[in-house]
Amino acid sequence: MLPRMESEQRMDRLRQRLAGLGLDGALILYPVDVYYFTGTRQNSALWVPVDGSPLLMVRKSYDRALKESSVTDVRPFPPSREFASLINGNARRIGLTFDVLPVQHYNFYAGLLKGREFADISPVNRELRSVKSLWELEQMRMSGVRLAEVFGKIPGFLRPGMREIDLAAELEYRLRKAGSSGRFSMRAFGQEIVGLAVAGESAAESGCFDGPITGRGLSIASPYGSSPGIIEGNVPIIVDYAGSFDGYMVDMTRIFAFGNLSPELEKAFDVAMDIQAWLEDNLTPGPTCEELYEGAARMAEQAGLGTYFMGPAKFVGHGVGLELDELPVLARGFGNPLEAGQTIAIEPKFVFPGQGAIGIENTCAVTDAKSERLTKLPDEVIYL
Repeated sequence: MLPRMESEQRMDRLRQRLAGLGLDGALILYPVDVYYFTGTRQNSALWVPVDGSPLLMVRKSYDRALKESSVTDVRPFPPSREFASLINGNARRIGLTFDVLPVQHYNFYAGLLKGREFADISPVNRELRSVKSLWELEQMRMSGVRLAEVFGKIPGFLRPGMREIDLAAELEYRLRKAGSSGRFSMRAFGQEIVGLAVAGESAAESGCFDGPITGRGLSIASPYGSSPGIIEGNVPIIVDYAGSFDGYMVDMTRIFAFGNLSPELEKAFDVAMDIQAWLEDNLTPGPTCEELYEGAARMAEQAGLGTYFMGPAKFVGHGVGLELDELPVLARGFGNPLEAGQTIAIEPKFVFPGQGAIGIENTCAVTDAKSERLTKLPDEVIYL
């Protein structure tokens, strides 16, 4: 359960940012955001005025929201004709998260609140959520422990002759048994993935997912993730999965192989490890996301592997928490400096067309000194 003080502190920070933008309040509609501020993920609309108490209006389940919510004023969603009366009449400028709000929903609420002005608070919302509280960091530490425990079991069930999808199914079974939700929320439109258990050429297959590795998937309709292909020997087997426990995710990747890897792939893994170590040393307040990406790309270039660095992706780390694609993003064009409390999955990887992909990924928290790794498991390639 989300502590009430935690909820109140989050909304206080939101109010401060709203006031700075000259807004009178925010209408929070996206389920993950509602959960962040209230502690319940029920189908609801949350009104947060700059002045006054928050109001949670629930479509369903009202009974569950009443038990779960850290907001004290919880009511059934009102009839359309009564909705505007629950929003302070003096609230003329209202914030909405345009990044995830469907046009149909926007038009619905604009119709209920005629004469009000709406402004996009997506950047504010994402920036606030990117910095985790001490309570959130503790949730993510526990998620890291549980995900690492499941990853640690992989050598016990990864066998020659398995298909990629067999490996994925075995892993996902154990993740679910360990308490992972089995789904990973992503904010980006049209992006969805369960995880990656891919090997050899399949791992280097280009695709629609916004990451360095997509996989072939099961069909044209599901063109990402594990395929029915047999895992062969002497190729890197990539297991890249998040674990979502009690809402909070961590993300990690480990490499396995039956037999040996080519010297080129072994070198690429060593360089990925060097890049990871450099990034972990520099995940402190001050450096910008762009500077960290440029430094990582420079190390790959100096090793003669720049062409293969991150495949089609143009980042080397992404924020993670309640969603898999949070801020900050370690990429060009992101000139914002890191802040203590941000949690980032750093994933230096190399993609070799026709051969496969290789690399490492761990979720880390930005601290005042170096960084704190949240996914604690040995990094080395495991040869089976």
